[in-house]
Amino acid sequence: MRVIIYTGKGGVGKTSMAAATACKIAKNGKKVLVMSTDQAHSLGDSFDRKIDKEPMRLAENLYAMEIDTVYESEKSWGNLKDYFKQLLTMKGGSGIEVEELLVFPGLEELFSMFKILEMYESGDYDTIIVDCAPTGETLALLKYPERLSSMIKKVLPVKKAGVKSVGPVVEKVMKIPMPKDNVFDDIEYLMDKMQRLQDLMLNKEVVSLRVVTTPEKIVINEAKRNFTGLYLYHYNVDAVIVNHIYPAKAMDGYFNKWIKLQEDALQEIKESFSEVPRFYVELQQQELRTLDVLRKVGDHIFEEIDPDDVLFKKEIYSIDNEKKCLKIYLPFADKGELRLEQDKKELVVGVRNESRKFPIPVEFAENEIIGAKFEDGYLSIKF
Repeated sequence: MRVIIYTGKGGVGKTSMAAATACKIAKNGKKVLVMSTDQAHSLGDSFDRKIDKEPMRLAENLYAMEIDTVYESEKSWGNLKDYFKQLLTMKGGSGIEVEELLVFPGLEELFSMFKILEMYESGDYDTIIVDCAPTGETLALLKYPERLSSMIKKVLPVKKAGVKSVGPVVEKVMKIPMPKDNVFDDIEYLMDKMQRLQDLMLNKEVVSLRVVTTPEKIVINEAKRNFTGLYLYHYNVDAVIVNHIYPAKAMDGYFNKWIKLQEDALQEIKESFSEVPRFYVELQQQELRTLDVLRKVGDHIFEEIDPDDVLFKKEIYSIDNEKKCLKIYLPFADKGELRLEQDKKELVVGVRNESRKFPIPVEFAENEIIGAKFEDGYLSIKF
């Protein structure tokens, strides 16, 4: 089974590329579910029909859904949310403000990810295609399981047994309600689900990310930053799709000056993403809408290959025991933007406003960092 996630800057055509890929794989005889995690759903627009919050059949082997995060959140953390609401309304009463406070940043994205996990674990499909939110939200979405899992362990260390023994006293003295067993059940449920989600996302035989860009300088720079962030979190990017390429014959006259700009942009994409398979999509004569059009585009993009394959895989994290060296692949990172800290048995690596904790290998657990250098896209850390 495969999970293929499309990401990129807003407006580059992620939804169309995801839908076209789903059509191509379904045409090849595999059962495909294409799903959207973007709150500004446009998957239904691509297929020119309304898409439900649960999988619905569009054609032979092809199913689609647009995730409803409110619906999913109630399924995932109803009891825990009720407990937080009880704490927040003890003094000031209830109101719309409380509901807003309970929408933690990134939580809706996490519930979208839970739906991907649910569909994967159901085993009902051969392939799941995910149309993600724009780049920034995608990165937040992918790192949230790791971040929230860490937060829950630190903020809610109380065990059921402790609540049962001291809970009544605390409630009486502090005037604070203690969580019931079903709240702990929700926490354990979330923790377990986040662990399974993290295991799935880091399985490079199953999950691939594909970056969609257009041949414009601003968008290419965003694609590079996206690429670096995804590698920082150890995800496998197996293709780059270049969309909205203007055919040369369409550039005569008024758009003549754009020919050189587009040529330069395409050359930069070729050089920057030289290792990764690249696919090019010319601007079509009609909107990328309806099944027939999407099928034609899917055939055009993946003319000679199977889009369901893992198209590329690179070792991101490697250990050299002899040299006591740890190497992390961070393409397009700038040396001046890198941060490195050692926190007990963890490394904290930062690139711009993104940071990630890496466990220090057992072999080096008792050693301290004695040096680090960044070259050819690799951060080499010596112990």
